[in-house]
Amino acid sequence: MKLVSLTLTRRPAAERGQADFGWLKSAHSFSFGEYYDPSHMGFGNLRVINEDQVAGGKGFGAHPHRNAEIFSYVTHGALEHKDSMGNGSVVSAGGIQYMSAGSGVMHSEFNPSETDEVRFLQVWLLPEKADTPPAYDTCDLAAADKDGKLALFLSPDGRDGSMTTRADASVYAATLSGDQSISIPQDRHRKSWLQVVCGSLQVNDMVLNQGDGLAIEGEGSLTLHQGREAELLYFDLAK
Repeated sequence: MKLVSLTLTRRPAAERGQADFGWLKSAHSFSFGEYYDPSHMGFGNLRVINEDQVAGGKGFGAHPHRNAEIFSYVTHGALEHKDSMGNGSVVSAGGIQYMSAGSGVMHSEFNPSETDEVRFLQVWLLPEKADTPPAYDTCDLAAADKDGKLALFLSPDGRDGSMTTRADASVYAATLSGDQSISIPQDRHRKSWLQVVCGSLQVNDMVLNQGDGLAIEGEGSLTLHQGREAELLYFDLAK
């Protein structure tokens, strides 16, 4: 059997699409809104990673989504959600809100603080089936849950207490500092993506900094090490 070597392709933070509306500043890893780059339309079934900063008292008014698996990973401040399913919640730093838009849903996201900025990563995944009933969930990850290890928070089967998604994807968070390291075997029948939320780290021999992404394909072992106050998201994706 022919082995497929590991291929790592860095997506530098500085090369992301940029948007600045005053109340909203956003960096787009993949094509989104007015930013279009045919060479960055997504990766596997991962379609959107936006790093958003929303000013106090501002946000996204009610708008529709359909056939997208969407989560927001809050890093600073708090994010308020309301939707046409009757859900309403406020998720603070360390928390994640997830929405399966399915056959269609209206929702809004606002910064409930009048003074403090909210920062979060907004991520869209493509579902395996279209027009399923919409769903909503939230979870909180304690610092200890992801300290030097991968903490699963979204998966197709809801294993280990994670939220259940209709995308063929498992998503983890981790923090890494000092001599901590994480090894992740890579399956040539899958794809992976790593997004640096903050800080810096090495992935094998490659240095990644805040906002950098990494596309991972092939077979081999991924070693995360040399973290400097690093926080990251790791995606196990359909090929």
